[in-house]
Amino acid sequence: MAPEADSGKTRRIDASGPVTSEWLDAGDGHEIYVESVGRKDGIPAVYLHGGPGSGCQADHRRLFDPERFHAVLFDQRGAGRSRPRGGREHNTLPHLIADMEMIREKFGFARWMVIGGSWGATLALAYAQAHPDRVSGLVLRAAFLGTRAEIKAAFTETLPRFYPDLNRDFLDALPPDERAQPLDAYWRRILDPDPARHIPAARAWGETEQILSTHAPPRTRIERATLNAPPLPTTPFMEAHYFQNDCFMRPNQLLDEAARLAGIPGIIVQGRYDLLCPPATSHALADAWPGSEIRIVEGAGHLLYDHGVRDAVMKAIADMATGITK
Repeated sequence: MAPEADSGKTRRIDASGPVTSEWLDAGDGHEIYVESVGRKDGIPAVYLHGGPGSGCQADHRRLFDPERFHAVLFDQRGAGRSRPRGGREHNTLPHLIADMEMIREKFGFARWMVIGGSWGATLALAYAQAHPDRVSGLVLRAAFLGTRAEIKAAFTETLPRFYPDLNRDFLDALPPDERAQPLDAYWRRILDPDPARHIPAARAWGETEQILSTHAPPRTRIERATLNAPPLPTTPFMEAHYFQNDCFMRPNQLLDEAARLAGIPGIIVQGRYDLLCPPATSHALADAWPGSEIRIVEGAGHLLYDHGVRDAVMKAIADMATGITK
């Protein structure tokens, strides 16, 4: 849930290229961009980006010590460099899980550590519950369980409580007769083929989500002058596709099936002031998942690049690797 912002801090970090990169034919007209870093005899790991729909960034490679890991990063269907860009046909959670299995088998990993934040945590949990014998450990950031209740809480309860002016902007971007059910209205409009409907809706949704995801946002209002200005990122469209379909899961699926994670060690990194994926969600998951722990990052919100979060994720990955190799 929410794109992983590429901040100025990201661009200043040395981001050398991957060891390997390629597009894998996943069928159904989809080609998945996959890259790897580290040593071929290193600890197998896979990184799952957020969104849905954002894509991996160069700095995500730097989360892994190249002397310890053989890490794989890929852009999920329709996201990043995968083709077709923004493609939503044959794009569901089961498709993404199948793509992960294709990638794992391609690299010859019997098991791998799975790392993901926000929507990446959703996919990591769903994959681990589908294939628990393939997962050596989980490192999650900002746990998101993919439920409508979580999205409703963020956009209809947290938003007006913390940003009343932004909430007014968010609702004003809809016709008055659609404001009673704003989530469904936004998703319908974002997925409407008419640019006059989907461009302003996608921009308003994306700007609101970005402000909610940032601990100290530089602005807290929607820039109405830009609502009709293309081009647009693919993330609002992919989110609308997934959220309108309840992320292609049964209600409460990830919590109901948390017992399938028994025996898989897990670390959940959680920003104390995350307004999109609040600590209560991580605690509910940890309560249902034996062998997991929560690490709270004080003073941080949702994003990987909030103060202290990236360092906490890197430490969690390193600590998990030490436990796996003992």
